[in-house]
Amino acid sequence: MFRFYLDPKVPKECQQYSAKTYKAKDQRYDRGHLVPANHLDYSKTAIKASNTMTNILPQAANMNRGAWLMKEEITECYRDIADLLIIGGVIWGNNPDDDYFVKSHGVKTPSAFWKVIIRGTGSNERAIAWIVPNSQEATRKKSDAYIVSIKEIERVTGEVVPVADFTKYDKSNPWVIPRGCNKG
Repeated sequence: MFRFYLDPKVPKECQQYSAKTYKAKDQRYDRGHLVPANHLDYSKTAIKASNTMTNILPQAANMNRGAWLMKEEITECYRDIADLLIIGGVIWGNNPDDDYFVKSHGVKTPSAFWKVIIRGTGSNERAIAWIVPNSQEATRKKSDAYIVSIKEIERVTGEVVPVADFTKYDKSNPWVIPRGCNKG
């Protein structure tokens, strides 16, 4: 396991103040990856780089180890079946009551995280999208409740997701983890 650290290639004013654990009274937050280390397992250097604080944000512990982890496992399994394009990000929101880490780390607490996984091309293109609230209630069991249409991701984030129009409007059915998948 690599340690978390400030990114030496990024100016100090453009990143968090600290790589220490996120601590807030009566709150449980993890240092959560935007790009998971396990998705970079082709290179020890890439895994180490995933622990820079420019790739880390406060994630509610149950969300990080629950619904968000499920997205990482789906990616791990499907990347063994087909090439994937993965796009994701943060929805910041506007709730100063949960911005516990502004003084200690210089970062607000995200309201939600979003992810789109795309596989296949042309008429075989398939995609699934999620908006996962950054809350302790976002457990693994509730993972499918956070599936949204790609059009909803585009509406909420202002981003344009590069998929065929026929994939944008409907919510996908859940992608199950294939039997025998090595999630490690």
